[in-house]
Amino acid sequence: MAHSVLPDELVELGVKLCLVLSEEARLYAGNKAPSIRLEDAAFTRVIDRASDLPGYEGVWRDARAQKHGSLVINSDGSYYGEFDLLVLHPRRPRWFVEAVTVWGRDGVVKAEPRLLAAV
Repeated sequence: MAHSVLPDELVELGVKLCLVLSEEARLYAGNKAPSIRLEDAAFTRVIDRASDLPGYEGVWRDARAQKHGSLVINSDGSYYGEFDLLVLHPRRPRWFVEAVTVWGRDGVVKAEPRLLAAV
């Protein structure tokens, strides 16, 4: 499993955040939504520059090592993740959905698309 650096006590949270990202991606990409799975992310231990506390960053890459998303889980209970989509918004034709994002703290999870105006 790629997430082996992630401590066992954070795996359940990581799976939950991936599910929320996946649900958000399906809202905008439908059946073309990517598979966003915790076990496909490669995690490393990082230091949060704001708090100087340890955290973990997972990165999803394609077969050519291009980054498609990331998930950061901080020691203070906060988290942030994003995954690239780049699809036309299904209800707003002048907008692209660049990525879906998830964030929160201490079990509260929020998600939204990151939009780009079509030129």
